[in-house]
Parts: sequence; structure tokens; C-alpha cells
Amino acid sequence: MKIQKTNVARLLDKAKVAYELIPYEVDENYLGATHVAESLGEDIRQVFKTLVLKGDKTGYFVCIIPGADEVDLKLAAKVSGNKKCDLIPMKELLPLTGYIRGACSPIGMKKHFPTYIHSTSENFDFIYVSAGQRGLQVKLNPNDLIRQARAVVAALVIE
Repeated sequence: MKIQKTNVARLLDKAKVAYELIPYEVDENYLGATHVAESLGEDIRQVFKTLVLKGDKTGYFVCIIPGADEVDLKLAAKVSGNKKCDLIPMKELLPLTGYIRGACSPIGMKKHFPTYIHSTSENFDFIYVSAGQRGLQVKLNPNDLIRQARAVVAALVIE
């Protein structure tokens, strides 16, 4: 089966980053990372989701966290230089990033936002993030993702 290259894949090719595009079966009723991990037969701790937040001082920023975890808004605010922050409303996601829910990738957004990735990403040889469309993940080394997304490693989840 030939997989159509996404913009994410083209950007990784251009940067000469090693990666693999991994398709999975989409369930429109369940777009969560847990479903993705189950479909791929992978550890949920290695399947990361991309969240877009808005802080009261710095504006929009991105958090990349393990799929089963919940972002700690206090930690996210602190690490991003805000007093408080919140997830953006779903209707703002596509116009802001160019991605839809269930397919938001930290690579290739319409513009670059400050990006933070949870520290456990460095525990693995590879992790998964969305390849920019539902039903497709990109498997890559977390250090390559950190470089590509210009991400800061930080504690971001509720323990």
C-alpha cells in the first residue's frame, strides 16, 4: 500500500531526518491517542499527542505529551512564561495550525509556536506523533522531533 506523503513527511525529508510513516485505522468516534497506540500495538507512553494552548501573557504555544496523560495547566503556564493558560477551543485549531482534531502535528503548523515536549520523550529510542492527517503517525527519534519542532523539554503532565 502506497502512503501519500504529508507535509510533515516532506519537511522531515528536507531536514534529512529519519522517520517512518505508520498508518492506522481511524475511528471517527474515538480520535484519542489511546486508540492510536492500541491500533499500532505500541506502548501508550510512546504515542504523543499535540495540544495547542493559549497563555495570558505569551499567546499560543504547543505541548507534546504522552497520549494517556493530561496536560498540567499550571506547569504548562509556568514553563511557557504565563500566569495561566488553557487549551484553545476546537474551532480555532484548523485556522490557527492548518490541522484538524486527531491530526495535529507539532511539525509543519501554519506558523511556528513556542513548543514544549514532556520529558519522558527522552526515555525512548522512538516516539510517535501525528503525521498531519487522521490515520497516519510519524515514528521518529525524540531528539529529531525536539530539533525539528524547536521544542523545550519540560515536565508538562499531571503526575
